Amino acid sequence: MTQRQDPWPAPAYPPPPPFGPAAPVRAPSGLFPGPSRPVFREPHPIGAPGVMAGLGSALLWFGLFGGLAHDLGAYAWWTIVAAITAWIVAFVLSILGDRGVAVGIALASGLGLSIAMAFVAARWITTYDWPLW
Repeated sequence: MTQRQDPWPAPAYPPPPPFGPAAPVRAPSGLFPGPSRPVFREPHPIGAPGVMAGLGSALLWFGLFGGLAHDLGAYAWWTIVAAITAWIVAFVLSILGDRGVAVGIALASGLGLSIAMAFVAARWITTYDWPLW
C-alpha cells in the first residue's frame, strides 16, 4: 500500500500595501525635505477652447486659400502653401503662444492637406495624369 504525502504548504506572501487615502504616509527622513513624491504640472495647459479656436481659424485659412484656385492643380498648390504657413504659425505658437491653438492649427492643416492630396491621388489614379505639374 502506498503512503499519501501531505501537500506542500502554500507560500506565505505578505499582504499587498494599501493604496489611496488609507495608505500610510512615510515620515520624511530629513535628508530630502518636502513632499515624498514630485508633483509635475504643465506650465501651459491645453484647453478645449484654444484647440477649437485654432481648428476654426485654420479651417477658415484653408477655405480662403482654396477659394483662390480655379482647378485641382491650383487648389493643391494653394493648399500646400496654406499648410506650410499654418505649420510655421503653429510652431511659433507652440513656443511663444498658446499651445492649444497650435494643436488646433496642426490638426486642421493635417486634415486639409490630406483631403487635397486625396483629390490629387484620385485624379492621378483615374486619369493617369499627375495634376501638380
